[in-house]
Amino acid sequence: MKGIKYDAVVVGAGIAGPIIARNVAREGYSVLLIDRKWAIGTPKQCAEGISIRVFKKYGIPYDRRFINREIYGAKLYSPSGYELEMRYKNVSGVILERKVFDKMLAYYAAKAGADVMARTEALDVIRKDGKISGIKAKHEDEPVEIHADIIVAADGVESTIARKAGINTYAPPHEFDSSYEYEMLIEGYDPDLIHLWFGNDVAPRGYIWVFPKDEDRANVGIGINSDNPQTAKYYLDRWLRKNRISTRKLVEINVGIVPVGGFVKELVRDNVLVVGDAARQVNPMHGGGMGEAMEAGTLASRWIVKALEEENLDLLQNYTREWWEKEGTRLERILKVRKVTEKLTDADLDLFIQVLSSADAEKIAGGNYFEVIKALLKNPKVLMNPRRINLLRQLI
Repeated sequence: MKGIKYDAVVVGAGIAGPIIARNVAREGYSVLLIDRKWAIGTPKQCAEGISIRVFKKYGIPYDRRFINREIYGAKLYSPSGYELEMRYKNVSGVILERKVFDKMLAYYAAKAGADVMARTEALDVIRKDGKISGIKAKHEDEPVEIHADIIVAADGVESTIARKAGINTYAPPHEFDSSYEYEMLIEGYDPDLIHLWFGNDVAPRGYIWVFPKDEDRANVGIGINSDNPQTAKYYLDRWLRKNRISTRKLVEINVGIVPVGGFVKELVRDNVLVVGDAARQVNPMHGGGMGEAMEAGTLASRWIVKALEEENLDLLQNYTREWWEKEGTRLERILKVRKVTEKLTDADLDLFIQVLSSADAEKIAGGNYFEVIKALLKNPKVLMNPRRINLLRQLI
């Protein structure tokens, strides 16, 4: 194929990529969204849960075609089986069908005017006179050169384009989680809630989840530190056996790597922006990246439009500044919380779930970890333990 020219090319049609392509295209600029997969959204690497707030905030239709189930809260389980439930009168979140959701996000981008090309893999950047002027790609096994004024690297954890552009995305293995998930038939858990199990022997540094998709079907998965000597599958299968849950009714298996730290400092180099998992824009506590990708994509698209309007690519640097001021600082505080929670014993986790109220749990769900820490510091069982006090005070 001969070279083609756009105002912007977006590499990766996960969450951030289509948001950017849609936002920039509807302002009248030519945009190409590409994805290396044959079918956008497949395979999924996600538990598929997301807050109800994102639909209105980011202008996404509340479409039943990609919503499996509405969720009314969560239930937390400690290592010894203590439970903490938070249940709301109104819907607090949904369990998506990511294969449909991602495809629909790409569809919304196309409806806004963007071109979309599946089975198109970005291989390298094109440099002209020392500057990046586009990307080399492979579309259905045929080489193609795509020229663009602005390039967006939204191509996931291993981001080829960010690396080829010279952006440092390295993070040590400890800043990643390994996840393993079954979509399966399962009964005995309230399908109106998501369910989370914690414990150093259950899921080191992470948790096991049951995210209901039907009355008797759910995503059952685990996330653990990726430098663990055992695999995520080992811990998940062991938990299922212990709870006498059969794995003979599996309809899908998904494996993934989730960044939970190592945020990319340089989000823009010249005319290349990095967003989403490629930039490690993920909540370090629970590993959720969809909402973070939507926010980063919204910020990035705002500055892409501004740079194209004023024909000044230097304005793209404001994306780095604004993201770090608004989101990066917040995520670094959460990362600090995560690093302290790694030091908690199972006895600590038991106690915390015992003494926390549903109101405290609601603050946890909203990301207000610091108010919860203050509440814990007032509890006599915490005050009588110098080690626990020391750990919690590191976060204040």
